[in-house]
Amino acid sequence: MILCIDTSTTACSVALCRDGKLVAHSEIEECNAHAARLTPLIEKMFADNNISPANDICAVAVSCGPGSYTGLRIGVSTAKGLCYALSKPLIAINSLKILAAAMRSEHPEAGILVPMIDARRMEVYTAVFDASLNELQPVEAKIIDQTSFAGLLSDAKVLFGGSGAGKCSGVIVSPNASFDNDMVPFARYMTELASEAYDKSDFVDVAYFEPFYLKEFVATKSTKSVF
Repeated sequence: MILCIDTSTTACSVALCRDGKLVAHSEIEECNAHAARLTPLIEKMFADNNISPANDICAVAVSCGPGSYTGLRIGVSTAKGLCYALSKPLIAINSLKILAAAMRSEHPEAGILVPMIDARRMEVYTAVFDASLNELQPVEAKIIDQTSFAGLLSDAKVLFGGSGAGKCSGVIVSPNASFDNDMVPFARYMTELASEAYDKSDFVDVAYFEPFYLKEFVATKSTKSVF
């Protein structure tokens, strides 16, 4: 059984899977709730399903980015802490691939999948996958304009999904483009990916692994007076 954790967006979600099949899941869509809600969410899921982490869990899988800087840091730190405490291996899964898996699950007719995580203004974190989740174009931070993905859209129908897709629907105009702004990379969509990684012993070093932020974190100074 594998514990799956995703905190790459505003949602906080966890899931349990066995042999690639979903056993249980729990999720909260609430801004800035990761730090307060993640550990209780895991503990409740274990309790509700009579799971002993030390005896029943064989690995921990976590979304590794790109996405929310703070969310990724909290999710990865929690996953690493569990792996240390339980002496279990750590699996890291790209957040955009999880989002693509969600899109494929909800839109099985889709051929080309373009998951998008909002990176503010007209920029998104994105990649391109086929229906088998093979990566056709690598992960990048991309500023969207009228010419974005023009080559793809000239040849095939493309589904854009995720928090970044909404702001692109008015810019990317093509009869081959469709959008699902409600797609979220919930942990329940990680199950197959996590099981495949486990079967291949595709683990990361618990001590040295860091999230894939893609862009440097930039802190902004408040313009409000503290007096």
